[in-house]
Amino acid sequence: MKGVVGCAVGGLPEERSLTGLDLGQLAAKPFLIGVALSSGVIVDSAEIGGQDVSRVNGPRGGHGGGMIQRISRVFVPYRRVGRAMRVGARSKKGAPVSDKGGSRLPREVYERELLRLQGELVKLQEWVRHDGARLVVVFEGRDAAGKGSTIKRFTEHLNPRVVRIAALPTPTDRERTQWYFQRYVEQLPAAGEIVLFDRSWYNRAGVERVMGYCTPEEHRRFLQQCPIFERLLVDDGILLRKYWFSVSAAEQERRFRARLKDPMRRWKLSTVDIESISRWEDYSRAKDEMFVHSDIAESPWHVVESEDKRRGRINMIAHLLSSVPYREVPRQAVSLPPRPSLTGYARTERSLQTAIPDHAATLAD
Repeated sequence: MKGVVGCAVGGLPEERSLTGLDLGQLAAKPFLIGVALSSGVIVDSAEIGGQDVSRVNGPRGGHGGGMIQRISRVFVPYRRVGRAMRVGARSKKGAPVSDKGGSRLPREVYERELLRLQGELVKLQEWVRHDGARLVVVFEGRDAAGKGSTIKRFTEHLNPRVVRIAALPTPTDRERTQWYFQRYVEQLPAAGEIVLFDRSWYNRAGVERVMGYCTPEEHRRFLQQCPIFERLLVDDGILLRKYWFSVSAAEQERRFRARLKDPMRRWKLSTVDIESISRWEDYSRAKDEMFVHSDIAESPWHVVESEDKRRGRINMIAHLLSSVPYREVPRQAVSLPPRPSLTGYARTERSLQTAIPDHAATLAD
């Protein structure tokens, strides 16, 4: 499975050829794949996945339009995203579900399974605390894809001293002068902690790139450094799990409109969210390029089909639990002692304290 690959990238040597490279090895070189996708590739006499792709040329090879799409298809067999990485892609019996994540899950089925999974999350938490493990879970995806609601169900019964959410605001002027990953490093867990990133360092690959909040050079540098950064985390013993919540354009718009009508959720809708409607394909291209660079063996992406939020939550939590080698930690037996004898203590007069009004009394029939 040999080929001759040549590529040229702004900021790199003019003609950086990779002659005689085993194309299968590119799976472990996400930056090189990204170079190919963004700059054009020449592949001679190559066969990938049984398909003859001889003379696939990029802009410098004499052929232009559609390069990213064509090369992306060529490399799919060697990208983890091209393998069975979709969370909930198959049922327990192996039958594939629809691209939209299957039919809507009945509420009673959903609530019963969610409660069971939340019980397992408590066991996971206790294992993390007992063994001193460090777990990072990245939640990414389009606006209104279901990240926040999944995090809410995830943490509902967990100890906030063990499990915390990192949802960073826009970087300050000082943070903009730091190494890009620096403010995320500060949020990483210590031993016995779980951190859920409600959006993460991947902002640079998505909204920052699409909305022009970073320069092309900053974006290129991120795609190069991100796999290195994540390999360092994993090498240091951090359990890193990354989830991309996928939703269709029609369903996203439906959720946006629902938020507009709901005063309790109106705050979730920003001007950037609204603008994302007209930039759907820009975000799609940015996501595809991000996957090419960062879907690595050490920290693969897992796609959550979230057209049905209930199904998406169940599938994501179940997958996470299946990917972590936790166990039930025996709890020390606890019994309540008998109350001690009274020693004459008398409570301070209530009239000397400031009590809150009994608002509940106003609700009585």
